[in-house]
Amino acid sequence: MEMTDWKDALGKAFNVPLPDDSAVQTDNAVDTGADALQQQGKNRLDIVLERKGRGGKQATIVTGFTCDDEALKQVASQLKRSLGVGGSARGGEVLIQGDFRQRVLDILTSMGFKARII
Repeated sequence: MEMTDWKDALGKAFNVPLPDDSAVQTDNAVDTGADALQQQGKNRLDIVLERKGRGGKQATIVTGFTCDDEALKQVASQLKRSLGVGGSARGGEVLIQGDFRQRVLDILTSMGFKARII
């Protein structure tokens, strides 16, 4: 029994020439796995103060990142070290414990990001 590749079978079924794997290039305008520092100045980040659902404690949330979680953790780590507070990063958001909206804005703009306080 001969094993055929699904691409070969699809190409034969629709009479379509198959592209060579080395010629295929993925060039997206916004790469979701891009480094966070590569998106500096491209997207605007929103800084929000959130109070609900945290037991009365405040948290500063930075949204609008389009990078993967690993690059996002690097930006969050730099923010947390600069502010001397705790926080987390996942799903395109950085959470900073406490009300640090203005200081986060200053740090992000010094890093080259466009940001605004909402």
